Amino acid sequence: MTYRVALLLPAVLALGGALILHQPASAGAESPKITASAHLYDTYCAQCHGVQRNGKGVNTIGLSVQPRDHSDTVGMASLPRDQMIRAIKEGGAAVNKSALMPAWSSVLTDQQIEDMADYLQHVCKCGQPT
Repeated sequence: MTYRVALLLPAVLALGGALILHQPASAGAESPKITASAHLYDTYCAQCHGVQRNGKGVNTIGLSVQPRDHSDTVGMASLPRDQMIRAIKEGGAAVNKSALMPAWSSVLTDQQIEDMADYLQHVCKCGQPT
């Protein structure tokens, strides 16, 4: 029995290491709103904005405009919260950004959009949510 465990141990450790490396941004003891917003981000936003929130998602290949890097403290700090909310709610074109950014108002509630703006400020470490 110990021989089998010894053979499986490297594979188990490798898998465990891969899981640890791919923890979503919601990992850790966060508030329920942050955790819920991180889950929504992983579901709807990470394809373009990336699982690391750095604008390098799997859907970015071939895009003429790269998605915003939400982990960029300086870049995100210059973005007013109401503009974040409008971009999420109405899409990129509503704030003179890429028309490829879809409007999420038919998918997310107004409260989820407000919470997402707070989450983005949490991700970039660029301000306390209001």
